[in-house]
Amino acid sequence: MAREGQQRGRGRDRDEAPEFADRLVAINRVSKTVKGGKRFGFAALVVVGDQKGRVGFGKGKAKEVPEAIRKATEQAKRQMIRVPLREGRTLHHDIEGRHGAGKVVMRTAPEGTGIIAGGPMRAVFEMLGIKDVVSKSIGSQNPYNMIRATIDGLQKESSPRMVAQRRGKKVADILKKDEAPAEAEA
Repeated sequence: MAREGQQRGRGRDRDEAPEFADRLVAINRVSKTVKGGKRFGFAALVVVGDQKGRVGFGKGKAKEVPEAIRKATEQAKRQMIRVPLREGRTLHHDIEGRHGAGKVVMRTAPEGTGIIAGGPMRAVFEMLGIKDVVSKSIGSQNPYNMIRATIDGLQKESSPRMVAQRRGKKVADILKKDEAPAEAEA
């Protein structure tokens, strides 16, 4: 009986945190001036992902750095999104994301290109599991806005399966757009 309980306990731990990786993107120290001097607090920005198509970001504030990181990681795990990837390594199509004054452009890339992206965007792509992508951040350099713009763009990503389902067609019909005009002429 005790053995079964132990096995259930181990299984539950696996379901709770299915090997999420996290990346600390930014820590900001803020101070509040009070009568006796200054009180310091910390804000942390963390990106979490399973490196198989799920990613999320969170921010946490606390008096100590580890507590701020813990809060940010918990929030990131709650706000995860799923992104369809082509061949598990790149995007299906070029996308653009916006948030505030931040704008990011993400383009598909051939195998072997690697991740060509700036700081916060690189963290999102690595946690997502993308291996080949070319991206550019235009406008805001604020890491919070860059990550939000990147997530905004990734939410717009759609796979051929999603497009086919939306149009009521088969995936093969969606992917064979180059051959369709040749058949119509013959």
